[in-house]
Amino acid sequence: MMRITKSKIIGLIALLVVFLLIGGILVWRGAQPKPVELTSVNGYLGGEKIGLFDDSRFKKIAADNGLDVNYRKAGSLAMMDADRKGMDYLFPSSRAAVEYGKAKGVDTSKGDIVFNSPIVLYTHKAVADALVSSGIMSHDGGVYRMDMAKAVDAMVNNTTWADLGWTSGYGQFRIDSTDPVKSNSGNEYAALIATVLNNGQPATVESLNRDGATIASIFAKSGWMETSSEDSFNQFLNLGVGSKPIMVGYESQILDLAANDPDAWNQVKDDVVIVYPTPTVWSTHVFIPTDDTGEQLLKLLKSADVQKLAWEKHGFRAANFNGTSSISRFKVPGTLEQIDAVSELPSNDAMQQLISTLSKGQ
Repeated sequence: MMRITKSKIIGLIALLVVFLLIGGILVWRGAQPKPVELTSVNGYLGGEKIGLFDDSRFKKIAADNGLDVNYRKAGSLAMMDADRKGMDYLFPSSRAAVEYGKAKGVDTSKGDIVFNSPIVLYTHKAVADALVSSGIMSHDGGVYRMDMAKAVDAMVNNTTWADLGWTSGYGQFRIDSTDPVKSNSGNEYAALIATVLNNGQPATVESLNRDGATIASIFAKSGWMETSSEDSFNQFLNLGVGSKPIMVGYESQILDLAANDPDAWNQVKDDVVIVYPTPTVWSTHVFIPTDDTGEQLLKLLKSADVQKLAWEKHGFRAANFNGTSSISRFKVPGTLEQIDAVSELPSNDAMQQLISTLSKGQ
């Protein structure tokens, strides 16, 4: 009979432990979730939404849903004319851009509104207070408002900054915007001017035939114009009052700055003023999927998590015009909880006429 020595017992135990360890490791590995294989989503994005798409929380939400979201920056109108090969989506900033795309042969049938943001003006406190003294602007309850009828009248009549009380201003009063033929904020500002010239009624093809040259002359005051709202806003912040005394932008831009770049906000918060035009227009950020992958991203963008993030960190009002919390959370002076003076955009035919008229002037 074979004698089992103490050393053999120890060896058997050691061997058994090895087998158990290997087995345990294999079982543990098998129980671990397999890495999610991400689907790449590519498309054209309006510059004002880059902050959201670059947000690490947005990227994580997207990755958790199997998506790796990429973008190429483009103006809302320009993206409709761009090469769409390999692109899963277009994300402009207005229904007018969508209609423009449809006229260019873009399939917009699956497009849906994801965010809203009112068109606003940005200026500097010295300019704002001077214009209030002239009556072209008001300052009531901490909120600055621009009377757009008076503003358009001043630009049509070549009124100078000095005439309006800002004696440091050089030349004629103007409101700078992005290129209205390529970018949505400039395009909606042009529509607002056209509506004001039509006695406050949405511009028509007929009124634009009458007022087209006047609108073009107003834009000529600004000279060269950026094609991205984000680039324009950054230039406004960086170059100071002499370069862009007043500019057109989105309400979300100043809210995004305050929420995500507190150092920069602290540097400009005592100078930069948000002004609500009376009336203004809503910018409706419409997401247009061009394939099934784009539709997955649309579903994600409309989810509660992304809607909450888009408002609380980037200032985009939800698609139903309600935020998840008060706008006071941003601590930006002079903002409005509700926008009460809003004009409808002109019809698609009129918007196409407006774009055509302004294109000829370039």
